[in-house]
Formats: sequence, structure tokens, C-alpha cells
Amino acid sequence: IADIVMGVVANLFYSDKGYSLTQIATFSKFWGLIATIFGGLIGGVLSSKYNNYFILLIGAILAAATNILFAILAILEPKSIYLIIVIIADNISAGIASVAFVAFLSSLTNINFTTSQYALFTSFMLFFPKIIGGYSGSIVESVGYFHFFMATTLMGLPVIILFLIFR
Repeated sequence: IADIVMGVVANLFYSDKGYSLTQIATFSKFWGLIATIFGGLIGGVLSSKYNNYFILLIGAILAAATNILFAILAILEPKSIYLIIVIIADNISAGIASVAFVAFLSSLTNINFTTSQYALFTSFMLFFPKIIGGYSGSIVESVGYFHFFMATTLMGLPVIILFLIFR
């Protein structure tokens, strides 16, 4: 939830902070892709060693926690090193969380209906975050980037609490 809502305004945020289009493209598209793949590899290794619950919990914590980095970036002066650190951390956590989520959804589906059930579960998971994400620009205009990113961090807390309660 935290990353989906936050992701809608990420590129606008980078631009508003004063980063060039070249920096944004290089860091978010090139290094971000490499970091996501690396996070996926980490998630795969962790999934083979630990149960899916643990990896889902770690992914949820990391996804929410990396939004704090965006809040910090919002108050710092624009420097390339800050941007690349935040993008790499966010994409590594997204890669880990994605592997855990795919493994979790795969465990819920019936082999005869895998495609339909996987699509339904994914759509259901994305429904509310996408609706909230549609209002991200308005929220940023109202409260500013720092408070917006802190709010998206807090949006991840109910997910973490639900993991801990229902395991």
C-alpha cells in the first residue's frame, strides 16, 4: 500500500526537488531496475531459507520504511548521492516484497485456476491503493511532500500489524 500510493508522485517529486531529467532517468530507470533485480534475488534467496510469512513481513516493513527515506529526501538539498541511495533502497525493498508477494499468491491459488485467481488476488490487492494513489497529487498540494511521504509510511503499519496478528 505504502509504495503504490507513493509511487504515483515519485517522478514529479524528483523534478520538483530540482533533479534533472537525465538524473531521474539514470537513477530511477537504470539503477532502479538493477536494484529491483538485486532485491528480487535477495528475496528469492531469503524465500528458499525462511518461510513465506517472514519474507512477507520483512517486505512490508522495508516497503513502509523506505518511504521515510523519501520524507528525508524532501527536506534535504538536492544531491545526486541522496537520490540514488533512496532509489536503490526503495527498489531493493520492492524486489524483496514482490518475490514474497508472488510466492504468497501462488500458495493461495488452485492449480486448475491459477491464472484467474492470481489476477483476481492481484487486482483486489491493488484496488484501494490505486484509488488513494489517484489523489496523491492533491494530497501533496495540501500537506507537502514531507508529510505525504510520512503518511504513506504510516499506511504500511496496518499491513504489518495484520501480519503480526493473523500470521
